[in-house]
Amino acid sequence: MFQYDFLIVGAGLFGAVFAHEMNNKGKKCLVVEQRNHTGGNIHNTLVDGIHVHEYGAHIFHTDDKNVWDYVNRFVTMNRFTNSPLARNGSELFNLPFNMNTFHQLWGVVTPAEAWEKIESQCAKYKDIVPQNLEEQALKLVGHDIYEKLIKHYTEKQWGRRCDELPAFIIRRVPLRFTYDNNYFNDPYQGIPVEGYNQLIDKLLEGCEVILGVDYLSDRQTFDSKARRVLYTGCLDAYFDYRLGELEYRSLRFEHEHLNIPDYQGNAVVNYTGAEVPYTRIIEHKHFEFGKQDTTIITREFPDQYERGKIPYYPVNDEQNTQLYEQYRQLAACDDKLIIGGRLAMYKYFDMDDTIAEALKLVDEITN
Repeated sequence: MFQYDFLIVGAGLFGAVFAHEMNNKGKKCLVVEQRNHTGGNIHNTLVDGIHVHEYGAHIFHTDDKNVWDYVNRFVTMNRFTNSPLARNGSELFNLPFNMNTFHQLWGVVTPAEAWEKIESQCAKYKDIVPQNLEEQALKLVGHDIYEKLIKHYTEKQWGRRCDELPAFIIRRVPLRFTYDNNYFNDPYQGIPVEGYNQLIDKLLEGCEVILGVDYLSDRQTFDSKARRVLYTGCLDAYFDYRLGELEYRSLRFEHEHLNIPDYQGNAVVNYTGAEVPYTRIIEHKHFEFGKQDTTIITREFPDQYERGKIPYYPVNDEQNTQLYEQYRQLAACDDKLIIGGRLAMYKYFDMDDTIAEALKLVDEITN
């Protein structure tokens, strides 16, 4: 006789949505989490009235009204619009690549002028079949945008030269011929006024949660408690890496509390030059239009992944995709096991995708 209907391994967004929905259906859920807090990478801490995104900027955006309405059942979303800047040396450029960017690069003022400039730079590459990311980017946007805004940023992200990276990483580069700095095209966008912790806390109401425990080190004990197991961690780790290790990229964060009211005047500034090791600086108060006398910034450093670090981005090349598929087939042979979330599914999900996938899984299991 099982004590719980579901053991949910991981108290991140996917696990929390799944737990909430199953709890509402009368199912008893136990959630176990390796970290000492819930929420996974969307966890935040409150410092001087500022919600600090401990694991990097998390800006909720979606084109799915059902997902937007779902989130708004638990928290109130503010009107934050992501309009990042890119800094290269002493130069600042607007993102995404739009008419402001093109004017800053070349002094052009009309879409026709911008398009002519881009076409002239891409012309020498139009007949090549790109063999790597560098050639792909040059074919798509030409020399100036690539050198100032793509090359070094991408190399820092991946820890490899662009001419060593596969072309598929940058299949397309969005170019907007309007003076619009809204980074996301999605109609719904914002940050929870109450912080992401409240979203997770409300999702997990009614569920038993145990923090600071390593499920994999005592899985037999935990598995014996529940009829089924939802596992949201790395799938290669679940199977003790028997087929080999999947590749990830990790991140490292340096937080700094400053006794000044404003550091950079914007929530996100990307650093696209090679002279600094980090890819961006986040100033958290600007996510909430804060007026505090102090500010908190976070420098984000891409990092080589190894066991013990947090895996952030799957390396979805052909070799890793094939290896993951073998692990997925192993998981499919276990009737007790359910997998879900970005790590177990080896996909990068935005928050809205995570919620949609969790709701989809609940429907598949219960209908």
